[in-house]
Amino acid sequence: MNNTLEDGSGPKLVYASVFGCILALGLPLNAVSLWTLVRHHSLKSPSAVYMVNLAISDLLLVISLPMRIYFYATDTWSLGVLECNLTTMLFRNNIRSSAFFITFISVDRLLAVVYPLRSRYLRTSYNAWKAAAIVWLSVVAMNIPEGLEFSEMLKTQSINQSSCFEYVVIPHRPVMSYIFSVLVFIMLAVNIVCTVMVSWTLNRHLSDSARVNNKVNVMLIFIMSLVMFTVCFLPVSVGLLTVTTKIGITPLVCLASLNCCLDPLLYYFSLDAFWKKKEDVGLPRRQ
Repeated sequence: MNNTLEDGSGPKLVYASVFGCILALGLPLNAVSLWTLVRHHSLKSPSAVYMVNLAISDLLLVISLPMRIYFYATDTWSLGVLECNLTTMLFRNNIRSSAFFITFISVDRLLAVVYPLRSRYLRTSYNAWKAAAIVWLSVVAMNIPEGLEFSEMLKTQSINQSSCFEYVVIPHRPVMSYIFSVLVFIMLAVNIVCTVMVSWTLNRHLSDSARVNNKVNVMLIFIMSLVMFTVCFLPVSVGLLTVTTKIGITPLVCLASLNCCLDPLLYYFSLDAFWKKKEDVGLPRRQ
């Protein structure tokens, strides 16, 4: 038992188990969610557009988990720098794109609840697809310099059978990590403002059942968004800038990966009658 703890195989088996559970839950949940969104909901709604892209982002993370599970379960990395880099970038892409899409969903709900008439020309599927395209292009743009820098660091540290996700030290922080960490704080602030404004608006119309059919579900959208930012996105973003070894970041990576299991709850609470086909999948319909 002591030898297991000393050589670090104990924690690595725990990481393998955690990633295995996330894979077992995240793959079917997001696959079913994506199928339901595409099959049962019109992509003419901005909310549905953001959620489809969010589900795709989560599935990209999920398909990278088997490599992490194999690494932590066997304590070996039989692949090369390119595969290690790709797996790492898929994880970072998920955190970045998910944070953006969840914020867009919150802003879209804010506009629908607080400014339903003034925002109807802004809340279109065309604008939602443009916003989604900008997010993916931004993520790819971050990948290029960061991926090159990450590959050089792995080569410098002589990646071998026991490295990749557990390399020894982080010599310096990529500029993109600083930029995104600032963006995470900004997006968290945006989500908080959206939550406060929507809560205030709903309280004003508390007696008007025609305003919103299910106020609890509306607020659960914002609560889930805040939970994912404070539990999944914020710790790993801060950790990437403050932790000096990859070993110290691994628990935060496990925590951040949970977002792909929580996002399907966001779809359920966001879309009225999630399992039924509707023309408008925004707020619950007015009477």
